[in-house]
Amino acid sequence: MQQNKDGAHKLFKQFGLFSVSIILGSSLLSAGSFEDFKRSQAENFKQYKDERDVAFNKYLKAQWKAYSAKKKVEVYDTPKPKKIPQANPIEIKKVGPKVNILMPKKVLEPAVKTIEKPTKIVEIKKDINFDFFGTMVGFNVDRSIKSANFYPTNQKGIASYFDRVASSEYAELIEEIKKIKEDLKLNDWGVYLLVTKLSKHVYNIEDNSKLLSWFIFNKLGYGVKVGLAQKHVVLMHYSNKMIYSTPNYTFANKTFYVMANYAKGNVGRLYSYEQDYPGSTKPLDLSLKNLPNLEKNQKTKAIGFKENNKEFKVSINYNQNLIDFMGTYPQADYQTFFNAPLENETYKQLAKAIKKQVDGKKMSEALNFVLHFVQKSFNYEMDDQQFGREKVMFAQETLYFEKSDCEDRAVLFSYLVKELFGIAVVGVKYKDHMATGLYIPMQGDFVKSGSKKFILADPTYINSSIGQSMPKYKPKKPERFIMLKN
Repeated sequence: MQQNKDGAHKLFKQFGLFSVSIILGSSLLSAGSFEDFKRSQAENFKQYKDERDVAFNKYLKAQWKAYSAKKKVEVYDTPKPKKIPQANPIEIKKVGPKVNILMPKKVLEPAVKTIEKPTKIVEIKKDINFDFFGTMVGFNVDRSIKSANFYPTNQKGIASYFDRVASSEYAELIEEIKKIKEDLKLNDWGVYLLVTKLSKHVYNIEDNSKLLSWFIFNKLGYGVKVGLAQKHVVLMHYSNKMIYSTPNYTFANKTFYVMANYAKGNVGRLYSYEQDYPGSTKPLDLSLKNLPNLEKNQKTKAIGFKENNKEFKVSINYNQNLIDFMGTYPQADYQTFFNAPLENETYKQLAKAIKKQVDGKKMSEALNFVLHFVQKSFNYEMDDQQFGREKVMFAQETLYFEKSDCEDRAVLFSYLVKELFGIAVVGVKYKDHMATGLYIPMQGDFVKSGSKKFILADPTYINSSIGQSMPKYKPKKPERFIMLKN
């Protein structure tokens, strides 16, 4: 008898708490807990706050299919040139009307809502609080959400997690997210960052945080799916526009992108479902038509260049929180970058300084001045060297960084030409380079888009003038044009 006790004691020490869980589990089962489990699951269905969840739960429990990743599309087929040649300066012909840049009327910007700083985080009185690009945000998260868990690590575990969260008091959390989206004027990418960061604060297990993001995005109306790859959760966002350098999968002719793996390795084959969450089919729209209303962290920078023994300098203010926000952006379609605005204050300071230099001159001279400003105020460096990946910058970022490459300068130059002079402009993309084309009645090298002739202007080809193409690209036909909105 003593021998049996000693043996049991050794087994207990060998298996530790694991044996306790087995013993407890078996005792619960023997006490009829299987019937209790079935009853609790049935109650979950009754407790669902949204009737769509009942139908969707059936999709999650149905047979999933295997999906293979599509090949990631890169921005450039051919690497961009490491060095850019300089042009032999030519004198621009003085043509066109005299310039008089109109400064924007003073518009009262909406005040940024002041929220307590991180040092007073307790005063927010929320379950979860964190800094979101300079603004403290807080959320109340139901205990049932916090205790939800991806277990077992398979399809059943995902359905089980969904059961738990769908029957929780999640409505307040969704409304808080919507309110912060409205207060901070967040676009879809801002919402993506907000929800992702919130989910990571709720759980320290990545699979759980992805499942919470999935649940929230669906409730917000976005087309989002989860899949399983090597027993881990994969979150996929629907986009009807190309997102470069990102693994993606096709469901019913729609492309879903694994944003967590942007500029990283492939996911490979995964298992998932085809049906959308009922009524949630909104694509992730990365366009940045209006800048987010982020807390101010104002910084100042001087920009300028020398030409003909004359120096041009301008001091601009910018919000570091906005620069940080833009730095998170994936490689979206070019329209996103070409059509995003500058900060109002930054633009006014730049426009005022340029106005002093060009007012009263012919349009060709004014355009040439702005072209040389963009050519000579920054050093050239490829994205791979600067960021370790391909990255198109917003115009605001190009002004911020000391170095940039061809498409960054094309974005900035296009924005300035459009806003300062009201001239139609397009991005001109070659296989390994980006320039711009201006819809103006001037002589020089040009490209045609449809029936329209655009005079080339290359913000990377230092010393070149309006209508002067880099020799390498003169005989080449552009791959495509990036159209700017008026």
